[in-house]
Parts: sequence; C-alpha cells; structure tokens
Amino acid sequence: MTSGPSEFGRLLRAWRERVTPAELGLVPGGARRVPGLRREELAALANLSVDYIVRLEQGRSRRPSRRVVAALGRALRLGRQELDHFYRVAGHLPPSDLVVPSHISPGVQRLLSRLGDIPIAVYDAAWTFITGNALWQAIARVSPAGRRGNLVWAVFADPAAGEALPVEPEEYERFQRALVSDLRATSGKYPHDAFVRQLVTDLIGLNPVFAAMWADGVVRPVTVGPKTIHHPRVGPLTLDCDVLTAVDDDLRIVAYTAAPGSESAERLRLLRAEVAASSGGGATIPVR
Repeated sequence: MTSGPSEFGRLLRAWRERVTPAELGLVPGGARRVPGLRREELAALANLSVDYIVRLEQGRSRRPSRRVVAALGRALRLGRQELDHFYRVAGHLPPSDLVVPSHISPGVQRLLSRLGDIPIAVYDAAWTFITGNALWQAIARVSPAGRRGNLVWAVFADPAAGEALPVEPEEYERFQRALVSDLRATSGKYPHDAFVRQLVTDLIGLNPVFAAMWADGVVRPVTVGPKTIHHPRVGPLTLDCDVLTAVDDDLRIVAYTAAPGSESAERLRLLRAEVAASSGGGATIPVR
C-alpha cells in the first residue's frame, strides 16, 4: 500500500517545486535559487512547521498523519488522483465516497484567491471549517480543527461559540434547521464516516432542540439568506449569505455580499481596507 517515506518526501519536494507563488496568490519575494515554493511558504500554507517539512522531504518523518497529508494536498493544489496517490505513499488509504472529503480542488482554491473582496469560507459536507480568507476572519469566528471547528456542534452544543455566530435571534431557528437538514443528507451519503455518526449521536443526547429537528426527517439543500452582523468596529452589516456547493469535492462555500450602494457595502469596504492594511491582502487562513 505504501512505497515508504522516501517516496513521499520525493513527491513532496517535486510537487513543491512545480508550484509557483503566483498560482497561490503569493507575492514572490527576493531572488529564488530554486523553482516553486520555498519550504517556509509551504509550511505557512499548510499550517505546519518548516522543520517538519524538511523532515518529511528528507524521509526522517516516516508516517505523516491523514490531517498532514490533507493539508499538504490543499497547499500544493493536488488533483484528486495525485492526492489519492499521496495518501497511499504516506501509508494511508485515500478518502473514499464513504467518508466526508476535505480536499479543496485547484479550481476552488483559485476561486477563493480571486474573491478576496468578499468574506468567504469553505466547510466540508459535515460543516467542519476548512479554510477562509482574512475578511471572513474579520467577521466570523475562525474555529480550530475537529469537533470544535464544526459549525453544527458550535450551534447546538457550544454556547460560547453559538453566541459568537453572526445571526439575529429571529434568523436563528431557520439557520439551525438548514444545518440539521443538510447534515442529515450528509449522514446518508457518507454512512461510514465515524465523525458524522458520533456527532449526530452526541447532539441527539445533548440537545433536545437538535433531537427534535433531527427527528422531523426533512432533507433539503441548505439555504441561509440575509444576516445582520453587529461588527464591533464598523457597525451593523446586513449581508446576503449564499452557500455554494462544489460538487466534485462536496464542499460548502459560504460567501457574504452587501447590496451595492448600501450602508453595509460601505462598511464592508472600510473593513476590507482595514484587513488589507493589517494582513497585506486577502490571505487564506488554513485550519485543517
């Protein structure tokens, strides 16, 4: 199933050297002695240490975790076949249609890099946060990986996280029902995904509201609609929230937009300028 860590290291270096900074929306800095990404750039994109990248390439780290392989695959913009091979040489079975995928295809990554003017984030089909741009971070709470990074868990089981969500009280029940309905569809599509099964089981036992919504059996595409966000620096933002689905990777792409000419559009412009000044542009926030 695997040809060993040396093959993984060779692939990692070869794929790192074929990616240009421009493809990832990075500003090339200084003279480059070798093509492609520097190790420091790849480490930042994958949310890993530079030392770990070196150890992987040199074969001194023998079995990277599935999380690491997924993060590197996203950073290197691997297609599905290359990503599956990457998992195999790391000693793992590749993701299958039986479990929720977290891979972001190169096309979706290009879409994210070119939509820096709007708050945009990507979740997997179970609503676990994968990545988002800097403007999204300025509006919505960016969550860590795993269960605490799952939006359904935040809404129904984590009061502190739920209170931080940018949803007006009258919008909240509709928002909850949309999430539960979509999670139900995901659980049917990926019946062998242990994370989804345990998430549903725990929420049914923990939250009677979730249990009642789960019992109603409704399955429909997720729709959210407008949201009013009370931002501490620029004031209230009334934004349309659209959820797009990347069919091949079964991702949820969430985007906020403001009506042209509205007060919210002007406030969003001010926030965008503030973010650009502090981060150097619409950087992507890797989480998983």
